[in-house]
Amino acid sequence: MEPAAPGEESSSSQSTILPTERAAAALEVILCSGFPTQIILITVLTMFGMKMQLSDGRLSPPFVFTLTIADTVLLVGLIGFFFRAHGESMRLELFGTRTTARDFVFGLVLIPASFFLILVVLLLLHVSVPALHNIPHNPLSDLVKTRTDAVMFALVVVIGGGVREELQRGFVLRRFEQYLGGGAAGLVIFSAMFGLGHLEQGRDVALGTAVLGAFWGSIFLRRRTVLPAMIGHAGFNLAQVVNFVVLGT
Repeated sequence: MEPAAPGEESSSSQSTILPTERAAAALEVILCSGFPTQIILITVLTMFGMKMQLSDGRLSPPFVFTLTIADTVLLVGLIGFFFRAHGESMRLELFGTRTTARDFVFGLVLIPASFFLILVVLLLLHVSVPALHNIPHNPLSDLVKTRTDAVMFALVVVIGGGVREELQRGFVLRRFEQYLGGGAAGLVIFSAMFGLGHLEQGRDVALGTAVLGAFWGSIFLRRRTVLPAMIGHAGFNLAQVVNFVVLGT
């Protein structure tokens, strides 16, 4: 059966989807979740002699940079392949029928909005459940020790965060809308996974990041384009890099 156009799925159409179609969609979501591709790439890079950590125990900036670029290429290729296999247009599914100046402006507005949201969430968590703040020093700040590190990390957070993760989020939410119980279910599940991917920064940061992921995902479901969230996410991450460079935290 042909998938419905973006945003047109209904509960009745969900009930007519074959089990094999749901299974195939679930497999696509798993493969594009980021975990399988990164495990494969980490194994390959390690086999070629690259080390994940430096002698002092810090994450290796060249390793993280190479992993992020390679994972972005692999994930975007997979997403494009799966869309084509269903006879869908990646551009239409993830960016809508047209891009407007309003999308760009809205994306810029999302940068301070994202900061406000994460600050409120972290403040509430620190007041109500202080034990969640289990990692006082953000380990990612150790990636930025030199000017070269800062440039590499800035590229990583833009490409790996702003581009890869928002394309990934849009794809996963579309598959949930079409085959796996609806966009709301996808938003909850993928936001939880997004937060778990940041546990190395602390349990409080992981929860705050899950909320941010839900925020960006809800914007895609509302506007039918990943562009605003992509700009907001990239800008938010770049500001974090500046914070690492200036304050070292």
